[in-house]
Amino acid sequence: MLIGYARVSTLDQDTTMQRDALERAGVQRLFADSSSGVGPRPQLQEALTSLVQGDTLVVWKLDRIARSLHDLLAIERRLKSVGAGIRSLTEPLDTSSPFGEFTFQVLGAVAQLERSMIRERVMAGQAAARARGKTWGRKRSIDDEDVEVIVRLWRSGAYLQPELAEMWGVSVACLRDAIHRFEGRGRWLRQSGP
Repeated sequence: MLIGYARVSTLDQDTTMQRDALERAGVQRLFADSSSGVGPRPQLQEALTSLVQGDTLVVWKLDRIARSLHDLLAIERRLKSVGAGIRSLTEPLDTSSPFGEFTFQVLGAVAQLERSMIRERVMAGQAAARARGKTWGRKRSIDDEDVEVIVRLWRSGAYLQPELAEMWGVSVACLRDAIHRFEGRGRWLRQSGP
């Protein structure tokens, strides 16, 4: 029996393209997950559990079932232990022969290399953007000059944090974060100074 498995990384994507390709390939049962490769994949576990001697797990692409080469090889060993195989629709892979098994391992290694290279490029791009002054996330509610004033007022004892938070129109938690960030930056400058 051909058992199909499809996965997309986020909830706003859908498995329609993979499902269509798997159905055209003659899959009789289909399992699908909508989660990242690092999250739980209950449908994959159910698909693997349902496999018996002579079945084949069919996927659109190998990276749909495995997080890493280690993960891929563990899945392949699990399939082999029950007498099942794996077939990819977009890669020349069918583990029912020794050459297919070899190809499986090579493709798994290439897929992991590709993911590692993408991660390296993303990290390098982020570092370059950071060096150009790019920041991520929301704009801070209190700018650095205002935080200096807030810290002086708070340290003088004339104002309590809830009063200062109300004056600047922020929550007390936001004000405390700004004060801690300011004090931490001062400690860092004292430690790294001459």
